[in-house]
Amino acid sequence: MSTALTRRSTLGLMAGAATIAMPHVVRAQTIEVVAHYSMPPIFKAAMEAVAEAFNRKSDKVKVTYSNPTPTYEDGAQLVLRQATTGGMPDVSFQGLNRLRLFAERGIAADLKPFLDREGDVAKIGYSKPILGLGHHGGVQCGLAFATSNPISYLNVDLLKKVGASAETFPKDWDGVIALAAKIAALGDGTTGMFFRWPGDDWMFSALLYGFGGRMLTEDESKVAFDGLEGLAALRLLDRMVKEGKMPNLAGNADLQAFGAGKMGMMFRTTAQVRQISGTVGNSFELKTTTMPVIDPVKGRLPTGGAGAMMTAKDPARQAAAWEFIKFATSAEGTTLMATNTGYVPCNQLAIDDPMYLGEFYKANPLFQAATKQVHLMIPWYAFPGQNSVRVTQVMVDNLARIVEQKATPEEVLRDMSREVTRLIPRRQG
Repeated sequence: MSTALTRRSTLGLMAGAATIAMPHVVRAQTIEVVAHYSMPPIFKAAMEAVAEAFNRKSDKVKVTYSNPTPTYEDGAQLVLRQATTGGMPDVSFQGLNRLRLFAERGIAADLKPFLDREGDVAKIGYSKPILGLGHHGGVQCGLAFATSNPISYLNVDLLKKVGASAETFPKDWDGVIALAAKIAALGDGTTGMFFRWPGDDWMFSALLYGFGGRMLTEDESKVAFDGLEGLAALRLLDRMVKEGKMPNLAGNADLQAFGAGKMGMMFRTTAQVRQISGTVGNSFELKTTTMPVIDPVKGRLPTGGAGAMMTAKDPARQAAAWEFIKFATSAEGTTLMATNTGYVPCNQLAIDDPMYLGEFYKANPLFQAATKQVHLMIPWYAFPGQNSVRVTQVMVDNLARIVEQKATPEEVLRDMSREVTRLIPRRQG
């Protein structure tokens, strides 16, 4: 018998004796839940606020965070590796479009049993559409924590220099591109616009869905973005570069240029309202508004954001992880998330009850643009199969060819369609 085992046995006997002798001093052991999230520039303040509020209320479960990852894609790759090598967190906040992948691989625990034990979940703010964002293949593999849609960020000072204003901001992309060209013509390193295309397929889907298109056919057997809607989306991106003088900016260079007052319009996720307004400060007048309309009838916008996924396997740790997930996605947790980021609330109580966010939106008009587009939101498409991460990279690499003016929209559509077709699962029979 090893020394460690002997010591453990001895301590166990001592603990048992203490329990018998002094039952009134025994306390349930606190379980520490380890959670992971991505994109700290956006989420850090919100995550810290949620953890602090949870830890203050909870006496049996405490949450700490592992090192955050820079992007959703990095976060997905990290947990996929850890599922094989060990060291997975108990809870991971993953991009909504990656929950399906973790459900298919059996990494995400099914949250349905936990929801069932709560009774009528609508009473605690989980509506069917909200639950649907984390439901794949018959498994409730996550709960939406933060949702977003793309909005327009405006440098009102630069708009005024070319005779425009936030109130007269164009409602269509033709007007936006023409306005961008005027701002770029001001010179002195000024850029008219930047449409956030790199990173993943989310902003491309905003154009594709805007034309009424979809990624794959309904039965997911074939690519569907290779039709007229996909070509129109790529041609629009091409026009932004050619006519709107949009530069090829990598990383967060557009955020830096916009914050420095050198960019007229930026199209990004509403999640960054807090971050961008903090960067701009008093440098210029900042306003936000909805995305330009493409097809007023068929047009839709993708729902970005993150969902809370349980990765713990041990029943005791799962129960503890559920307590944190339930709080993070509650009306209180959602309110902390929304006010510290710019994301759209994911709990119906927080949306409906003015005690949570009503006064906040009145006092913070920058946050309102995304709420006006909720009726257009559809799920961020999750590609099926084991190659979903590779599919995203293929799309990003091909979009880069347009922005770099190395290929035509027609060439990119052909190549992107062919490459994605090779990566999606083949239907049997």
